[in-house]
Amino acid sequence: MNRDAKITTSKSSRHPNVEDQQRQSWSSGLEFLMSCISVSVGLGNIWRFPFTAYENGGGAFLVPYIVVLFLIGKPMYYLEVLLGQFTSRSSLKIWSVCPSFIGVGIGQAYAGITVLTYYSSLLAITLYYLIASFQKILPWSYCRDEWETNCVDSKPKSNATYQTKPQSSSELYFVKTVIHEYDDISEGIGLPDWRLTLALFISWLTTFLVIVKGVKTAGKAAYFLAIFPYVILITLLVRAVTLDGAIDGIIYFLKPNWSELLNLKVWMEAVVQCFFSLAVGLGPLVMFSSYNKFDHNSHRDAMIVTSLDTITSLIAGITIFGILGNLADNLNVEVDEVVRSGTGLAFISYPDAIAKFEAAPQLFSVLFFAMFYVLGIGTLVAQANTLVAILCDQYKWMDASIVSLITTVGGFLCGIVYVTPAGQWILNLVDYYGATFVIFGLALFQICGISWVYGLQNFCDDIEYMTNRPVSFYWRICWSIITPFLLLSIFIYSMAELKTITYAGMEYPKLANFTGWLLLAIGFIQFPLWFLWTVYTHYEGTFWKSVKKACRPDESWGPSDQLIRKDWLLYKNKIREDRKAKVLDRKTLHFWQKLVNVFSKNG
Repeated sequence: MNRDAKITTSKSSRHPNVEDQQRQSWSSGLEFLMSCISVSVGLGNIWRFPFTAYENGGGAFLVPYIVVLFLIGKPMYYLEVLLGQFTSRSSLKIWSVCPSFIGVGIGQAYAGITVLTYYSSLLAITLYYLIASFQKILPWSYCRDEWETNCVDSKPKSNATYQTKPQSSSELYFVKTVIHEYDDISEGIGLPDWRLTLALFISWLTTFLVIVKGVKTAGKAAYFLAIFPYVILITLLVRAVTLDGAIDGIIYFLKPNWSELLNLKVWMEAVVQCFFSLAVGLGPLVMFSSYNKFDHNSHRDAMIVTSLDTITSLIAGITIFGILGNLADNLNVEVDEVVRSGTGLAFISYPDAIAKFEAAPQLFSVLFFAMFYVLGIGTLVAQANTLVAILCDQYKWMDASIVSLITTVGGFLCGIVYVTPAGQWILNLVDYYGATFVIFGLALFQICGISWVYGLQNFCDDIEYMTNRPVSFYWRICWSIITPFLLLSIFIYSMAELKTITYAGMEYPKLANFTGWLLLAIGFIQFPLWFLWTVYTHYEGTFWKSVKKACRPDESWGPSDQLIRKDWLLYKNKIREDRKAKVLDRKTLHFWQKLVNVFSKNG
C-alpha cells in the first residue's frame, strides 16, 4: 500500500481515543483562520508597530521588518502551527519531542502571563475612552484651565500660537485626566483609579464569558473579532490621509534612512515587533492549531495570516503617521518632535485625529474604540485560553471552567497595579524585562530544539506525513540555519546592549530596576533549570548518556489519535528502512567501482 492510500485509510476511519474525545476541535477550518487573525492582527499592529517604527527612524524600520518577517517571522509562525496540529497538544505538552527542553514551554507560559497582566490594562483605558466618546463634546478635544501649560486644542481649526512648545489637548487629557500619571515614582505608585479599575473588571469579565464556553464559542466569536476592526481601520485611514500635513508624516514613515540599516538595534526591534505582532513564542498559535483536524491545510492559513498581519501593520503605520503629520502641522514643529513615544501614543494620536472630524466625531470615536477594544479582546482571549489549555492538558482532573475563572480573577488582580498613577511606568518595565527578552531568547531554544536536537529531517518527515506535501527548501534552510543564526546574532547583541531602561527620559528607582532584572532572571532560568532536572530524572550512568536520553522523544510524542499514530509509526519505520537501504546501495556501488578500478589497473 502506498503512502497516500495509508493516510487516506487512517484518516477516513478515524476513531478518537479517550484523550481526543475530551479535547474540543474547531467546527470548521475557517474558525481556526479567523482565530489566528484575531490574535495576530491586534494591538501589536495598531498600538505597538507605529510607535516602534516611530522610535527607529520611521521608514528605515520597514526594510528590516520585512526581511525579518520572511527569515524569522514566517518560519517561526509556521513551525508553531505545525507543532500544535501534529500533536493536538498545548505549548507545554509538545515538548515530549525533546523532554529536556520543557523549560522553553514553561518560560513561554511565564512570559504569556506577564503579557496578560499588562495587556488587559490597555483594554481598560480603551473602554474608558469608549465611554467618554458618548459625551456631547469629546473631552480630549479642548484644553482645561487647570492644566496650566501651553495647550493647543485637538478640535478642528485650532490655530493658536505659543512662545514655547505646546502640547495637544489629547496628550494632556491622557496624562492628566485618564491615567493621572506621576512624573516620578520614587515615592510610590499611588492608588488605582476606580474608573479604570471598573473598566479592567469589565474587560476580564468579557474575556471570561468567551473562554468559559471553550474553543467552539471562541471560534464563533472570532468571525466578529477578526473582521469588524478592518472596517473601521480602513475608514480611519481614508480620513487620516486627507488631514492637513498628513503627507509629511507619511513620507517620514515610508522614506527609508539607509544608514539605519547598519544599526543592529533597529534589526533587534524588528525581530521583537515581529514576535509580538504575530503572537509567536507565547503559545496561542500552538493552542489554536492543536484543535485542528490532523490533515488541515495549515500552510495556507499561515501564509494568509502572516501576510495579512504585515499589510495591517503598514496600514496602521500610514494611518498614525498621517495623524502625526497633522499634529506636527498643528503645533508648527517637525514630525519627529510630535508626541513622546510609548504605549500612550495610540491614546494620544488616534483620539487627536478623531477630534478633528468635523462630521459626527462622537459616532466615529465610538466605532474606533469599539474596534480597538475588539482587537484587544481577541488577543486577551487567546492568551488566557493558552494558559487554560496548558493547565488542563497537564492536569486532566482540572475543570476548564474553573481554571478559566481562576485565570481571569488572577489576571484582574494583577492588572490593578497598571491602573495606578505609575501604571505606565510599570507596564514599560514589565514589557521590557518580563516579556520582550524572555520571549525572544526562548524562541532561539525552541527552534534549535526542533531542528537540531530532534532533527530537521525527523521533523520534516512528520510534517510531510501530516500534510501529504514535501517540505520546501525555503522552510528547511530557514529552520535549520538562517532563523537560528539570525536569532542567535540578534540575541547576543541584545544581551550585550542590555541596560536599565528609562520612561519618557526619566530614570527608574533602584527597587524598580531590581524588580525588572528579577523578572528577566525568572524567565531565563526556566530553560537551564528544567533541563538539568530532566537530565537528573533520566539518569543513565553518566551525565552525557543522561543528556542524550533526556533529549530523545518520549513515547507520547506524535499524533494523539491512536489510528493515525499507528500509521505514522509504520511510515517512520518504512522511510528509515528505505534510507538505510539507499545508504547500503551507495556503499555497495562504491565497493564495486573500486574493485573494477583495481582490476582495470592490473589489466
